[in-house]
Formats: sequence, C-alpha cells, structure tokens
Amino acid sequence: MRTFKLVAETAGERLDKYITQKESGLSRSFIQELVSSGHILVNNQSAKPSLRLKTGDTITIEIPPETPSELKAENIPLEIIFQDRDLLLINKPPGLTVHPAPGHPDHTLVNGVLALEPEMEDFDDPLRPGIVHRLDKDTSGLLLVAKNRQALANLSAQFKERTIRKYYLALVKGELRPAEGFIEAPLGRDPQNRQKIAVVSDGRHARTGYKVLRYIQGYSLLEVKLETGRTHQIRVHFAAIGHPVAGDAVYGQKESWVKRQFLHAHRLSFALPSNGQVVEFTSPLPPDLEEALKILETPS
Repeated sequence: MRTFKLVAETAGERLDKYITQKESGLSRSFIQELVSSGHILVNNQSAKPSLRLKTGDTITIEIPPETPSELKAENIPLEIIFQDRDLLLINKPPGLTVHPAPGHPDHTLVNGVLALEPEMEDFDDPLRPGIVHRLDKDTSGLLLVAKNRQALANLSAQFKERTIRKYYLALVKGELRPAEGFIEAPLGRDPQNRQKIAVVSDGRHARTGYKVLRYIQGYSLLEVKLETGRTHQIRVHFAAIGHPVAGDAVYGQKESWVKRQFLHAHRLSFALPSNGQVVEFTSPLPPDLEEALKILETPS
C-alpha cells in the first residue's frame, strides 16, 4: 500500500479534479474509485469526489496493491454441495475471500474453483469468473458459482427477479421483538466512513425478513431471509435497530466467545438453469459457530 499526502493550494476545486491535476499518473475514474472505497480522505474524513476543497485541506491518498491481471488456479480445499454441467454450489468456509480485490490478489475462492474446473468457460470479468453472488470473507455458507456464460445469465436473472430464496442463521445481541418481522431501510456508503455501509436516505432499497428461533442468554438466534442483496445488508440492518450481529467488529463489537461475525448462509433455493427444476439445499451451522452457541448457553 502506497500512501502520500497533498495540501490544497487553492479553494473551490473538485477533489477528484484537483488530484488529477496534481498526479498525472492517476486517471479521474481511478481516483473516483479510490474515494468511493475510502482510500482518499480529506482532513482524515471520508469525502465525495465532488467535494469542493478549501485552501489548506489535507488530502491523504492510499494506492492499494494492484490486483493480478489474470487468475491462477490454487489447490484450496472446497466443499462441493452440488454440481452439474452449469454450476457449483459451494459451502464456503469462514475466512475465505470470494474473489481478488485490491490488497487481496490471490488465495480466494475463485482461485480454488479454477483448480477444480480447469476447463471453465471464459467470462467477461476475468477476476470474478462465474461469480453470481458473494458472501463476506467471515461469513460462511452456501455460494453459487456458474460454469458458463448461459448459466451465469440465468442465475443472475433469478437473483434480479428475486426468485432465488436465501436464508441465513444469525445471532444478534439482545432479545429481538417482535419475534418475526421485516427491516426495510435504504443502504449506501457511510458518508462518515466510505469503507462501511449505512442506512442513508438516498441509498438503495433494502428489505430483510427475520424470525426468532430462540432466545439465548440475552441474544436472539434468527433465521434471516434476504429479500434484496445489498452489501453487508444483514449486518447493517440489525445494527441499525440496536441488535448487531454477535462478533461483528465493524458494525457491533468483538466477543471473546465467538471469533467472527455469527452469520451463516444456511439455506438456498433456486431453479436449475438446465431444466428449470427448483431445488433447495441446506448447510448446518459450522463447528465454530456451534461451539460458540455451546459456550453462550453454558451457565457462567
């Protein structure tokens, strides 16, 4: 990661335009991407590309490591729940990033997929081949990967039309009431921290359904149904109503008894691209989250 600073010499210039003028090696579109991802700060605060600078403003610019120009197959153990000629259904372990990104160029799920499927069809996005949807690095559970362009288009259309059903198991802080309901609040980049998501008035529509399975020592174990698929949707929605996901260090707080956010994609139903048959698969809680529940349930 390369970091450097600029000090605005004049007032009134747009942030992105000013940096472009001062750093000819950076394109304006790349600068806008850096701002949106929180890699450019003004006076140590997140900003928008259109921010009008004041004389003396300090601009901090971070240039993350480049992502690879092409992916390499890696022997990464992956649990395949189901596969056919069109797709793989993978039970993603926690701690595994789905695809390369700045600062994380390899050792991702797609590197492992390429080792399993060396003849996989080429896709328009060479760094995200066949990726239909994503799970956060520390979220475990069911993830679909398309093997060919036709399957990718079919599954993407199912997500867009919201005919794919995605359910998660989540443990949230506090006793959530009512025991069944919806959270509906628009989500977008946090204006105070562009690397986070927040409920914002001009954000994208987001709706999360939930049902309490049981209350445990001041926490609620939920089955959560995603009705939309926004970044960090479950984590942000429950934090916004005062019930953050247990162990979520970004939107809640760390817990000594659980080493990651307690969030697992446990049930998924969709239509097979080959014949339209609707199928459903489940993934039980992984051992680390089962152990966390046992610790929580054990009287101190």
